[in-house]
Amino acid sequence: MPNLGDVFPDFDAQTTVGAIKFHEWLGNSWGILFSHPADYTPVCTTELGKAAELQGEFEKRGVKMIALSCDSVESHQGWIKDIKGYSKCDEFDYPIIADDKRELAVKFGMLDPDEKDAAGLPLTARCVFIIGPDKKLKLSILYPATTGRNFDELLRVVDSLQLTATKKVATPVNWKQGEPCMVLPSVKAEECPKLFPKGVEIKQVASGKQYLRVTPQPE
Repeated sequence: MPNLGDVFPDFDAQTTVGAIKFHEWLGNSWGILFSHPADYTPVCTTELGKAAELQGEFEKRGVKMIALSCDSVESHQGWIKDIKGYSKCDEFDYPIIADDKRELAVKFGMLDPDEKDAAGLPLTARCVFIIGPDKKLKLSILYPATTGRNFDELLRVVDSLQLTATKKVATPVNWKQGEPCMVLPSVKAEECPKLFPKGVEIKQVASGKQYLRVTPQPE
């Protein structure tokens, strides 16, 4: 599995929108690559339907989505009809990669040893990779096949990653877009007025140390 901060490996793939080269397809956008165990399965249908429903929100943030499983392009294309019908989505515009030889699943550490197909071969787990415009891996999450992902949480994570990529802040627990942020420990007190013109509040703690510094979300 790629490490955070590494350039995400480029690859060629067949998808529901044709052949792609991943880095070329990504261009200067952010990207989310997410795998699912198999087509025509219940949890995966709900996940890909939710992703289609939220595609406009991801596009507003300059994020391209691409899914992957070990099924064929033909299987994906047939299954998309079920996804659209179940989720009541008229559009399904993001591609699904056909990794029927499991080459990418092995390369990126996506296989779930406890989930197997009818032939006894391991299926892909529910992986999420978020890649920045610099092609570097910004976040990775691995869920078992039995646990569906929260795509609203992925939107929240994208908001945090994009904000903290350019501002000297971190986002606290359960943070959402527009809420206060934490000043990075590396920022010196004398730098705060220039970096955070809306002000910085120091939260008092028992130790007396002034490390909990809160500021309105920078613009």
